[in-house]
Amino acid sequence: MRTPASIASHPIHPMLITIPVGLLIFSLICDIIALVAEQPDVWLVVAFFTMVGGFIGALIAAVPGVIDLMSITDSKIKKIGMTHMALNLVAVTLYAVNIWLRVEGTSTHTPLVLSLIAVGLLGISGWLGAEMVHKHGVGVDTTTAK
Repeated sequence: MRTPASIASHPIHPMLITIPVGLLIFSLICDIIALVAEQPDVWLVVAFFTMVGGFIGALIAAVPGVIDLMSITDSKIKKIGMTHMALNLVAVTLYAVNIWLRVEGTSTHTPLVLSLIAVGLLGISGWLGAEMVHKHGVGVDTTTAK
């Protein structure tokens, strides 16, 4: 099932999501390291900037994702896609709050908890995204197969 947001028959959304997901997971890892590090401030700064980069990257990756979602006509697959999108929206909202708390200088463990929840949501959402591709063939262009 070919999707409209693609380059040379390759869907753009799966190409773009790897960067923000990697940055957001690394941000969580930095937060965890900060708990035990001798100089936690360095790790918290790295966590902040990787989170901001992941947040921006997620917003960019969402554009072709929404374009592809709107092209899905099968109701079962569309429901999976809508759940995938909803989980991502919740995760991005948690990251927006998380970034705001860090800018405000919150000294509680709330940002870490938000990161844990958001990464968990990204994991579930990624599972659903992979199900759409690998089980239902969303983004797979079989017209050019030889």
